[in-house]
Amino acid sequence: MGARRLEDMNSEQRNGGGNELGSFLRARRARVTPEEVGLTAGSGLRRTPGLRREELATLAGISIDYYVRLERGKETRPSASVVDSLARALLLEDDEHEHLRSLAARAARSAPEPPAAPSRTVRPGVKLLLESLRPHPAHVVSRTNDLLAANPGGMRLLPGIQDWPARERNIARYLFLHPASRDLFHDWNIQVRGCVARLRALAGTDPDAPDLTRLAGELLLKSPEFARLWERYDVKGHSHGRKTFHHPEVGDLTLGYQSMELEGTPGHRLVTYYAEPSTADHDAMALLDLLGLEQPAKGTSAGDDRSTTEAAHPASP
Repeated sequence: MGARRLEDMNSEQRNGGGNELGSFLRARRARVTPEEVGLTAGSGLRRTPGLRREELATLAGISIDYYVRLERGKETRPSASVVDSLARALLLEDDEHEHLRSLAARAARSAPEPPAAPSRTVRPGVKLLLESLRPHPAHVVSRTNDLLAANPGGMRLLPGIQDWPARERNIARYLFLHPASRDLFHDWNIQVRGCVARLRALAGTDPDAPDLTRLAGELLLKSPEFARLWERYDVKGHSHGRKTFHHPEVGDLTLGYQSMELEGTPGHRLVTYYAEPSTADHDAMALLDLLGLEQPAKGTSAGDDRSTTEAAHPASP
């Protein structure tokens, strides 16, 4: 099953944004029930989950033939009014509506430029910023959640990830494949849904990205949970909030977090965690920072990567 999903994903990417637009429409159509949009489900067994094509076309005010061609990728230039009508009919939220607009715009481009190889280099100033945030755990991740740099607490917050070679350290891979992740996160199911939604959004606007195809292909083959969430086609991630950890070294702690885009390096995000001073959570966070100093992450000879912990805080003279 995983191999077939991977083949389907690769086929979508070869066919470009039009097919990705159709994939999104099909996935969202399956999520809306007739009752939610004021239709009567009728008697008998419905073979189609959610809305039928003709039902969605009627709700959006377009012909069924036009909608079928749109979903199959044969029509690639929907007008802004058609896109907005489909968003209303599918009950899309604002960020999902914006994603639909982006897919439609990409489908209309006849020859999209090949994606540039993403940079893995973290600027020296950002590394100094990571150090200055201690004892607050912080790390820099790529658009596909590669862990590119971290301060001691930022690395130690994910127990066991420091044992992986630097080029294999990826938070999505950690969530789905590392045995410690399910026990670590109090709301693991919510965390993985947000992670996949961010990757799905990237797949919609840059489906040929080699870093994404490698990661998604691996997880589709190795994780049934990832494959199930990938098919749902959620695109709503989270940039801030609170997370509760059941950490094996410092116990339970609840931290706020904030994710910020780093201008100047496309795709890089700074993720930092925080707690109120003079609280048990802050004490646990400070202990995590000390533990990270005592056992730095293992280095690697791959490329120009050093240990991400070492990159974030050079050894004192």
